[in-house]
Amino acid sequence: MSTVVLRPPVGVMRPRAADEIPAQGSVPGGLQYSLKLDGFRALAFVLEDGRVFLQSRSQRDLSREFPGIAAQLRAQLPEGTVLDGELCAYREGRLSFTDLLRSPGDRARLGVPVSYVAFDVLALPGRDVRTLPLRERWDLLGAALADAVPPLQRVLATQDEETARVWFRDLRAVGVEGIVAKALDSAYRPGGTWSWRKIRHADTRDGTLLGIYGPPERPRALLVALPDGRTVQTSPRLTPPQSRQVAELVGDLLDEPAVHPDHPDAGPVRLLADPLLVELRQAAGRHETARFVRIRAEG
Repeated sequence: MSTVVLRPPVGVMRPRAADEIPAQGSVPGGLQYSLKLDGFRALAFVLEDGRVFLQSRSQRDLSREFPGIAAQLRAQLPEGTVLDGELCAYREGRLSFTDLLRSPGDRARLGVPVSYVAFDVLALPGRDVRTLPLRERWDLLGAALADAVPPLQRVLATQDEETARVWFRDLRAVGVEGIVAKALDSAYRPGGTWSWRKIRHADTRDGTLLGIYGPPERPRALLVALPDGRTVQTSPRLTPPQSRQVAELVGDLLDEPAVHPDHPDAGPVRLLADPLLVELRQAAGRHETARFVRIRAEG
């Protein structure tokens, strides 16, 4: 019998956004609170013959972009293991999402380490464990990583509500986005679910990317829809790494005709045929602005 029972692509389980950390005891069976890290979401498949597939949320294989992580997964875990986790880069003591957009050579030259931080296990050799409750999968994940060494590790998690609130308050300075609260009785099911809830800091939220300003190969700003339904242009100008990320991910999604000069809210803009989810930071004030953080297709 093959040890590999789960192969890519596999749908990921996605938390729903919530405004507050839920109280322990508010969900039957209790909650686990884990850190929400600022990185690339990736399922890690250890397949036959030493092959590793790092599946992004858009089902792209990231293993060539993170060869060091692929090599560590191959060396440290048996065939048939499938993990869910986050690819995270570190610079000057904090998480650095921008450095994940660099080439492997650039990261090596700059001395930027990358880790794979696992928060769930979907399969073990010969066994699909997605139907088990999270409390059991968490123990299985701990056993699977018992002998693992960096850059592979298990995410920091607790069942203590007060500890989660301290993490939420104190770890923002090192790039932690917030907390994910997960029902301990929850099975792993693809798609969005209220069994998992993400609580991000108040000025960070999701929006919808509708179009780009500037040339497709070097966009300078974005047209986004905010959660309240308004459409705005992002500000300030995209950084070069952000511009490269957007250009790579939206190139095949641009609609025709190329430019829509009469968009009611935006003026000349190149619209997307299929909108994408983006992360924004909003600064409150008389002239509220939306600052682009990243496209969430990879994280």
